[in-house]
Amino acid sequence: MSFNPPRRLLLTVALSAVVSAASAGPLIKPRAEPGYFPPAGEWAHKNPAELGIDPGKLAEAVAFAQAHETEREKDFSDQRKTFGEPLGSLPSKRAATNGVVIYKGYVVAEFGDTSFVDPTYSVAKSMLSTVAGVAVREGKIADLNQPVGKTVQDGGYASPHNAAITWKHHLQQESEWEGSLWGKNADFIGHDAFGAGERKPRTLQAPGAYFEYNDTRINRFSLSLLRVFGKPVPDVFQDEVMDPIGASHQWKWVPYTNSYVEMNGKLVASVSGGTRWGGGMWINSWDMARFGYLWLRGGHWNGRQILPPDYVKAALTPSEHGPDYGYLWWLNTKGKNLPGLPATAFAALGAGDNDIVVSPEHDLVVVWRWHAHAVNTAEFTKRVIAALPAK
Repeated sequence: MSFNPPRRLLLTVALSAVVSAASAGPLIKPRAEPGYFPPAGEWAHKNPAELGIDPGKLAEAVAFAQAHETEREKDFSDQRKTFGEPLGSLPSKRAATNGVVIYKGYVVAEFGDTSFVDPTYSVAKSMLSTVAGVAVREGKIADLNQPVGKTVQDGGYASPHNAAITWKHHLQQESEWEGSLWGKNADFIGHDAFGAGERKPRTLQAPGAYFEYNDTRINRFSLSLLRVFGKPVPDVFQDEVMDPIGASHQWKWVPYTNSYVEMNGKLVASVSGGTRWGGGMWINSWDMARFGYLWLRGGHWNGRQILPPDYVKAALTPSEHGPDYGYLWWLNTKGKNLPGLPATAFAALGAGDNDIVVSPEHDLVVVWRWHAHAVNTAEFTKRVIAALPAK
């Protein structure tokens, strides 16, 4: 099926790395092009000391990360209790905690099994945001403030309430979309359906007036992206994002068993914005690092502007009602989501915990997977920053 094409093997690499520097620039604009973008199948390493990094402090940071393993079961046997009745498959096991540190475009540290392909949970939301950016670039979405129902006419936005929902509302998780999709209701009530993530009943608000982290509504957004492209979202993500940045072909975006729609006489899979109910984006740490590096570079990759600069700027701007949240990216403008990191830092966060932290001020991307939930992902990045040369 088109949602799971064959995928190239990305070569793994060992500890160290970095070189050449991108000149500092505003977060919302592409940084000056550095001398190095990793080609497909490889990623250059530099000895940390060559870049002015304190090797001892960097080793301490890695040791800290390794010492804080997630509490999640390795065989995913806690999935149903945590998230409710599953709709899609899960791997038989996960990797242990692992990660990659990219400084000025080069690998300076890695630990654990970074080549292991694992679900990355809600990091997929930031990937959906990236697909939306491609839709803006291609004119598939002419205006993010336009109601989705103007172009997506499959009944999902037919009610007076849903008709007011814009693309921006979906991107900021403020859509308040009303309905059910793939057997899950957007009201998020009920332990059987939603596990520990269930919420108490509340009054539905007007679209754009209330933030709620809600996978059913994000899945509706993903289906709407499928409609405007007229082809599977994973195909768009591969052709327009992952292939241009040299990612492997190991990743796969796994649909639910029931998330298929008819398109041009064929059944086509619609993918989710996470792995709350199984399926979702399964990916290794190296491909996650490439994805983070694309956003560090303002959507630019080796001479190609993959995402419009204005879209990147808007995506990293806080919404009116969210908890320091952009277009499916966690922000740090208030210093609360990533305590101790610069206000310009931002992150893609997934349950488990599977995270990508980007700090433009430090020309830094940090991937940390399967770490303890009680430890904020910023703790590892703060220790990495402490090892970097003073500005």
